[in-house]
Amino acid sequence: MSTSTPTPGAGDGEGRWAVGAVVFAAVLLLVNGVLGILQGASAVSKDKVFVSTPHYLYKFDLTGWGWIHVVLGIIAILVGLGLLADQGWARWTGVAIACLSLIAQFLWLPYYPFWSVVMMGIDVFIIWGLTSHRRVRDF
Repeated sequence: MSTSTPTPGAGDGEGRWAVGAVVFAAVLLLVNGVLGILQGASAVSKDKVFVSTPHYLYKFDLTGWGWIHVVLGIIAILVGLGLLADQGWARWTGVAIACLSLIAQFLWLPYYPFWSVVMMGIDVFIIWGLTSHRRVRDF
């Protein structure tokens, strides 16, 4: 007769919640990356949807902001794929990218306020999901 050791947290609601949070954060990171690329492409092409703020302390050229969002978006997509593949490096890299994205969105507030707040909310959910204490492979 063989005995089996239970997987840590297997069967408990909290463990499944933590795994779901990581997968949710990974999917949000992918979505955040795609939206960041689209937002950056719109800024690089100098669309007329952005507000002009002449006296903003952190003023960059709209094209410069666009490239920042495109680069963060590409990295976010790569990290999101790494999270779904359960790569060890991806969790804390995802937290770092979400933090950078949150800061970039805060600095982007005067150009597109409503969208920046939405993206900041997504970044907060990503950080929350990735800082949960369980790994996906524990289940």
